[in-house]
Amino acid sequence: MKLASMTGFARAHGDLGPWRFSWELKTVNSKGLDLRLRVPPGFDAVEIKARGVIAAKIARGACSAGLSAKRSDSAGLARIDRAALDRLLAALDDVPLHANLRPASLDGLLSVRGIVEVVEPEDNDEERARLEAAVLDHLDGALARLIESREAEGEALNIVLNKRLDRIASLTAQANDLPARQPEALRARLRQQIALLLENVNAFDPQRLHQEAVLIAVKTDIREELDRLVAHVASARKLLASGGPVGRRLDFLAQEFSREANTLCAKSNDPSLSAIGLELKIEVEQLREQVQNIE
Repeated sequence: MKLASMTGFARAHGDLGPWRFSWELKTVNSKGLDLRLRVPPGFDAVEIKARGVIAAKIARGACSAGLSAKRSDSAGLARIDRAALDRLLAALDDVPLHANLRPASLDGLLSVRGIVEVVEPEDNDEERARLEAAVLDHLDGALARLIESREAEGEALNIVLNKRLDRIASLTAQANDLPARQPEALRARLRQQIALLLENVNAFDPQRLHQEAVLIAVKTDIREELDRLVAHVASARKLLASGGPVGRRLDFLAQEFSREANTLCAKSNDPSLSAIGLELKIEVEQLREQVQNIE
């Protein structure tokens, strides 16, 4: 499967007999699938089926889907209710005319509510079934174009995210290879910190000194953070290569990256390591922002 973005747009136009219709689909970022579907009156059956079709193709994103449909012969036919007109005329016969009143005209009578009814053309069951099938078929076409646009943006994001991962992997390797990380440098720094401890006390407990030395060593050791960063980079690359709706898992990994970068900075006892840690935090934050676009 291909990696897809949550951002996309597509249209599809169609016609059948006197009907002209079109779909417009738009998706943006969202935590889950948020579908908002609008159809004209009389297309309730299409709405129910369309929801299922869209949900089967889109796993994540705020999706706005709109159907517009109009008949070319939508002017309708005018029909006079003769019975209602006869009743109105009979009622007027019983009303005495004032000298200033003129007899009712035909156009005045026809303007009375209920006398003239405009009847919209109606499809029979067979025509309606063909129309709904054509509308849903064009929805499939619009969805295909929408997914193409999302996958095209996902491909571009894939390149960008892999570059971020390359940079994170490079910074992790630099942190591991720093001279300050070498065993002899670590031992020298530990001896220096212990010497400072001894200067500030007149008497000390050897056991307590040993405990403090162990704590200092643990607090400055970033081996686990570096190992986890390497593992997270490998996991992220695997998810990107697998494609499909992996955005949530990538977002979780980005949070883990951030946690390790923060811990590395907190444990840093060397200016060069602090500089790498800050660069690492910047790369991770940019990774997190871009991962928010992945389905």
